[in-house]
Amino acid sequence: MRTSRPWMTQAATRTTAVHIHHQTNDTTWRSYMTIRRAWPCLVFGAACLCPLPIQAQSYPERSIRMIVAFATGASHILAIALSEKLRESLGQGVVPDFRPGAGGNLASALAAKAPTDGYTLLLTSPTIAISPSLFKNLGYDTFRDFTPISLLATVPNVLVVHPSVPAKSLKELIALAKAHPHKLNFGSGGVGSGSQLGSELFKALAKIDIVHVPYKGASIALTAMLGGEVDMVVSTVPATIPFINSGRMRGLAVLAPERVASLPKVPTTAEAGMPQVVVITWYGMFTRAGVKPEIVERLNTEIVKALRMPDIRASFAKVGLDTAPTTSAEFARFLREETDKWARVIRDADIRVN
Repeated sequence: MRTSRPWMTQAATRTTAVHIHHQTNDTTWRSYMTIRRAWPCLVFGAACLCPLPIQAQSYPERSIRMIVAFATGASHILAIALSEKLRESLGQGVVPDFRPGAGGNLASALAAKAPTDGYTLLLTSPTIAISPSLFKNLGYDTFRDFTPISLLATVPNVLVVHPSVPAKSLKELIALAKAHPHKLNFGSGGVGSGSQLGSELFKALAKIDIVHVPYKGASIALTAMLGGEVDMVVSTVPATIPFINSGRMRGLAVLAPERVASLPKVPTTAEAGMPQVVVITWYGMFTRAGVKPEIVERLNTEIVKALRMPDIRASFAKVGLDTAPTTSAEFARFLREETDKWARVIRDADIRVN
């Protein structure tokens, strides 16, 4: 059994009833996995054959600032681990600068004002792909202001229900919701949060009518479900494992193309007949747009090298992070697909942030 990987789509189909474009899995997933298996050979083979330009060889000549969008959780773990590995490989300090606030947008706006010299990095989450469809005045433009360096890690999500809900599978949940429209509800970490968007995607593709109950944070939504306040929540796998294993929550489906090792008995949405419902929480590294390509390449090479180290992979796995290094171009395509995907969900669900 393999752990889930980030889903990088390339095609879309339209669901007429809800006007949401599905994104296909199989061809893209096989292609992406082929790229990932070949990537180490490509990186190190190219490094031997094509020396980097002199500027990239001398870079960096001073310390690098890594602006981090969140001060706790996976972002903190990634920032500390990668800053240490990059310091060793680059020969200069890489200093994490934790700037939480505004759901990650504060850090992105700050990074967008940095010089285009490669000495400022941004470590952030899907916020950078979601926020442009929710807010008018962000202080940054995802595609104009940043150059993607590499995807770093992913965390699969799972759809869980309270034990009192008489549904033992995703199909049974859909049938229950259709038999009792507007009776079931789902909790989320707030309006426009990833947990809401994941639930809205499922709701639209299943063509069911369930009520959104927003809370001030994903952990609060999970607590509310434990208390029986809501019927369903979409959350990250690591956050739900203790409750699923203790029977306080029931995992109906992992929202990923493959099952996860930590929840071996929970089927995927694809197995349940809904392969389009894929919700991956991811983390990526960016720098400013305009940074010289050879510097971006140097940063990508060192980050990928760090992510493939056994100690990094093992330490990340302990907290539910699956390392997911990519090329800069692959990450750019993935970012565009994620941005377009969530823009459609936000539009079709008419999600508005006050």
